[in-house]
Amino acid sequence: MKVGIFFGGPAREREVSYAGGRTALANLDKGLFEPVLVFVDGRGHFRLVEPDFLDAPSLRDALPQDNSGFSVYDESLDPDVLEATLPEIRPEHFRHYFDFAFLAMHGPDCEDGAIQGLLEWYKMPYTGPGLVGSAVGINKILQNELIALANGQQKKTATISRDAYERADKAQFFQSLIDHLGLPIVVKAPHQGSSIGVSIVREANLTQFCRSVEQCFFTMSIQPDGWSKLSEWSDLSPDEKQELAQTMVSLDSGISFPVVIEQTGEIIRHPKDFVEKLDALTSSSTEFPITLASLNAEDEVLFEEFISGQEFSCGVIQDDDQMAIALPPTEIYNVTSFDFESKYKLNTTKKRIPVDTTLENNRKIQLAVADVFTRLGINVYARIDGFLTADGRVLLHDPNTIPGMSPSSLIFKQMAEIGLNLANSLTYLIRQSLRERIRTGKDTFYLKQLLAGLDAQLANRKANPLPEHVISFGPNDDEFVAAKQQYNERAASGTVNPTLMYIKSKSESYEIPVHFLFKETIVELETALRQPRHPLLVETTERTAHITARYL
Repeated sequence: MKVGIFFGGPAREREVSYAGGRTALANLDKGLFEPVLVFVDGRGHFRLVEPDFLDAPSLRDALPQDNSGFSVYDESLDPDVLEATLPEIRPEHFRHYFDFAFLAMHGPDCEDGAIQGLLEWYKMPYTGPGLVGSAVGINKILQNELIALANGQQKKTATISRDAYERADKAQFFQSLIDHLGLPIVVKAPHQGSSIGVSIVREANLTQFCRSVEQCFFTMSIQPDGWSKLSEWSDLSPDEKQELAQTMVSLDSGISFPVVIEQTGEIIRHPKDFVEKLDALTSSSTEFPITLASLNAEDEVLFEEFISGQEFSCGVIQDDDQMAIALPPTEIYNVTSFDFESKYKLNTTKKRIPVDTTLENNRKIQLAVADVFTRLGINVYARIDGFLTADGRVLLHDPNTIPGMSPSSLIFKQMAEIGLNLANSLTYLIRQSLRERIRTGKDTFYLKQLLAGLDAQLANRKANPLPEHVISFGPNDDEFVAAKQQYNERAASGTVNPTLMYIKSKSESYEIPVHFLFKETIVELETALRQPRHPLLVETTERTAHITARYL
């Protein structure tokens, strides 16, 4: 089966998606699938690329750049630049290149039902939840309402539209939120993921509050007498102006390009043009306020009460009978903040499986997550986050219908706990997605043929197991890291069945099970080897055995 790996996209999470494309390519089982790379650019065009496109440190590094001195995304480039180097393919021609679409994209247009609907129109099966689950999974405001209806949970929230916020007395509105939600207040852009557009207002500071709301609307105000003065622009050096404009390019912390000057309707697509425009406004002694907004600015902002408790993230998978089964939940602790940088760029946040609480509380989390997964119309798989409060309540939020696809993503760690390595996990996603696409009643015969072909290959592999390949390593962290990487490469080759062997000494060695693959150090590994498995991990492994047996 030829599998088109879709990555990139127009959303702000495209750098996360770029890394996910790399993970999917590296770990797709080449004995079952032939990968075809499809880069989706910022304008929504589909482009065939070669594997070396994913070798760069970031998406911006992979894209052709102009000679402006700025590092930009493709929306800021001349479209002909991409056209000359990256050939475009049209959706009606997808079947000429691949049989199935593996979605490694995130955010609006990518996991809200938009790309899913396009693929269904052209009869192209895809990974992940269908249209209903995707539409629910992207809308944080709707999620809160539906989760409350599904399980009766009570969490204080408020919303405001951009128009209403602009008309409101900011101080009065802020005070009303404090009265309703208390402090701290969590401020969220309702259609973003990866903690983009999330801010926490911890003090009764109006300036900080207004900045947080602007950040979540993806706007930036330049006031003649405000905190960001146009007159201050002229005091900056050329290098400082370039640095500020470059910061705006950022998809995780800046408002990103293209931007529009709302007062005039003028669209600025490049940071170089932004510098020139502000220089011109400064020289013309402009006195009116200027509001810059992303062309993809949010039109509503969500406010939530700050929940104190143990934060967790719990994946859900399903079997052929559509029974949802929650994976072991991961506790996320030592969290310094809840933004993109803390989540993806710093190493301060820690994780453990399962949550450091009673067995009964872990079971309660799994039951709540599986129930909401089903009631919200999600299928195939998802990841649902939440908090376990001190009084034992489980409060859920943010169903994620295309969880992150880095090799160390929470969903893959949780799937390893039930015995599936990275290659097995991706195979599960493809097979179960085919099973769910068949249920839509569209192009059923073709989809059943694909599923039958894949099942025949999996059955043949069980009847004729791949040769064993032992990968040994000693009591050294670097050796452990290298051995795990080699294990994943061998597993994805589809030619051997790899096994990790820890050689502690000449007289002491251990075969390493899949659920230890995500231990980071030899010390962690040896600690795990000495301890019995947590009862929840044993239970969940047994509960999912009828699913995993197909792939092991």
